[in-house]
Amino acid sequence: MLSGSVAGTQVFRGGTDVVLLSVTVSDSAGHHVPGLTAQDFHIFEDNVLQEISHFSDQPEPISLSLLIDTSNSMESQNKLALAQQAANGFVARLGPKDVAQIVDFDSQTKILMPFTGDKDALTRGLKLAKPGGSTSLYNAIYTALSDLKRLRRASTAELRRQAIILLSDGEDTSSLVPYDDVLELAKRNEVIVYAIGLVTKDQPATRGWNEAEFVLKTLTRDTGGRAFFVADPAQLPAIYIQISEELASQYSVGYMSKNVKKDGTWRRITLQVLKGDAMGRTRSGYFAPTEPK
Repeated sequence: MLSGSVAGTQVFRGGTDVVLLSVTVSDSAGHHVPGLTAQDFHIFEDNVLQEISHFSDQPEPISLSLLIDTSNSMESQNKLALAQQAANGFVARLGPKDVAQIVDFDSQTKILMPFTGDKDALTRGLKLAKPGGSTSLYNAIYTALSDLKRLRRASTAELRRQAIILLSDGEDTSSLVPYDDVLELAKRNEVIVYAIGLVTKDQPATRGWNEAEFVLKTLTRDTGGRAFFVADPAQLPAIYIQISEELASQYSVGYMSKNVKKDGTWRRITLQVLKGDAMGRTRSGYFAPTEPK
């Protein structure tokens, strides 16, 4: 019998090897597909079909980091002010059990507001963002991932999804942390990453930005998130709303891996949705547990 969301949480926190996935399902027009059941999904791990043991269409609460680029280039065309306004609209849509932190980054990464469910406090944090400096994109993502990891360790009594929503208008120019370290930490922490790339018409495409675009697409794809690229800051509110609606409509699907080896290896996950033209999106895999020493 399939577990409900409460029973599934108890199993997962009980220490057994449940692989729990947050799954976004949309149709060919990009609209959320509601009303699915566990029988509408197939999950493969390294090409082996798995038996679904947990299913819920009610997403768990979420802990998320809102990252906003405040480098010098964000001062032009009122980009930062529009980004703050759009992010504030996202904060207003958080659920009663959700928590978030506000992080800005330029040459440095600054926590403007630590994790809280107080929407007024989060709004105050957003207002503190000021432009200046270069772009340490990877440093900022790594900091957010580390903070989410600490939060998870401190909140063992409840199951929460974790996500990062990142806004940047340029390539990384000053990080000390390499991208490969960022990607591996995101995979190990099972954090969903959404990225918004803001490239206005007055910004010519450069080799550095092309590389940044590839990085954002790879990071979001491998974590089950999504990358958006816009040329007009006025589009930002609609993007944040789209991300909010997606997070609020995800399915929770879990299984006990048929591979019982505790070897710490990377295991690839493939998801199929068996209904009409619906397509599912989730993280690309996970690292297997290891034997305790």
